[in-house]
Amino acid sequence: MPDNPTLDSPHYKQNPSPSVWLRRFANFTAFSTLLLIFAGGLVTSTGSGLSVPDWPNSYGQFMFAFPWSDMVGGILYEHTHRMIATVVGLLMLILAFWLWKKEPRQWLKRLGWIALATVIAQGILGGITVLTYLPLGVSMAHGILAQTFFCITIAIAYFLSREWTEREAKIEHDQNQSLFKWSLVVTGLIYLQLILGALMRHSDSGLAILDFPLVDGRVIPSFEAALKSINYQRFDLGLDYVTMSQVIIHFLHRLGAVAVSVGIIGLFIKAARFYRNRIKLCWPAALLLLLLVAQITLAAFVIWSFRNPVVTTFHVWTGALMLGSAAFFSLRCYGLLYLQVFAVVLLINPTLLLYSL
Repeated sequence: MPDNPTLDSPHYKQNPSPSVWLRRFANFTAFSTLLLIFAGGLVTSTGSGLSVPDWPNSYGQFMFAFPWSDMVGGILYEHTHRMIATVVGLLMLILAFWLWKKEPRQWLKRLGWIALATVIAQGILGGITVLTYLPLGVSMAHGILAQTFFCITIAIAYFLSREWTEREAKIEHDQNQSLFKWSLVVTGLIYLQLILGALMRHSDSGLAILDFPLVDGRVIPSFEAALKSINYQRFDLGLDYVTMSQVIIHFLHRLGAVAVSVGIIGLFIKAARFYRNRIKLCWPAALLLLLLVAQITLAAFVIWSFRNPVVTTFHVWTGALMLGSAAFFSLRCYGLLYLQVFAVVLLINPTLLLYSL
């Protein structure tokens, strides 16, 4: 029987509030996913992806029976990442069944099953990545799916919040819809930027350009001349040569950062101009702006530190925070049926956001 669009609406006042413990558990799952993304970023940043060469076991032993004394070097990073991933998967399994058992909104139950399927696929991709020796496409998909899963956990947590279940639409429709669409575009831009970042990381293009913020001393470089200059510098530093494709991938990631910056600054200006008295809309926009400044600073230090693993991992982690914050902002600034119908699809694949305008 199809869901009643009125009774199943998140703004239907007679809809009972979710259990406080269910809300807390959903929040905990989302925060645990953020920890998982950090652990995964550390694996890639330290080059530890193949430190444990088998899967799903670890050197032939059950994962949680692996001796702590053997967890040294790259094994520590990779094995810890696997254990955190397993715990997050179990958390999502519990959350999905909890939603199925207690949540009256059918669309939210389905979102829980989608999240569970996503984290299972994420684990399988992680295993394939190891067994096939870190192929570019699979490694990228593994990283991007983690970001997608993070967005879904944020959505579930927010849909369970008191704010979502109790509030009514109080903001003028036209202005709020405009802000909502802008926030969706920003979310899509950040998602695309994370795809470019994954491509850059897994194609070893992170140091394909050695200066920042310019490229070989220019804003728009002559790529052939820049490639020669970069490889001369790399030779002096004892680094391997890079190819033109690696330089272009790196440059595209920088262009993506410009697009994201324009989007976030525009979103902040719009929120501050039209909603300065609505703190719940202004502070997420301000948070995004602060994260943008932090992310650009980290990007500079990734280059200047020659891709220090800790700095690089925080750069990846901050990117996930930006995506999650943008998704949260989109959910907060629009709460009508329009969002309920499209939120699940758009949050799973934010690249579709650009086509919804």
